[in-house]
Amino acid sequence: MKTIIETPNFNAKDSLTDFVKLHVEKLETLSDQIVESRVFLKLDKFDNKENKVCEIKVSLPGNDLFASKHADSFEEAVAQCVDALKHQLKRWKHA
Repeated sequence: MKTIIETPNFNAKDSLTDFVKLHVEKLETLSDQIVESRVFLKLDKFDNKENKVCEIKVSLPGNDLFASKHADSFEEAVAQCVDALKHQLKRWKHA
């Protein structure tokens, strides 16, 4: 599976990109049909703490799965997105 990480308007540290890759690649254990995952990390312009946004699009043959989460940190948002995608992948496999 190919993982593409996009961080518009800021440069992500290596530790953050490694964290993202580690968690997103865990989705491969649920399906070997995943072609690629695109991860978008961005900052919202809200004044509240939950201004970190993670959006993940997983490409499968004939389907795309998508999750978007806001959190206090990018790591938390990534973990929440991956959990949401795990549920979607389980439903997709049984459909």
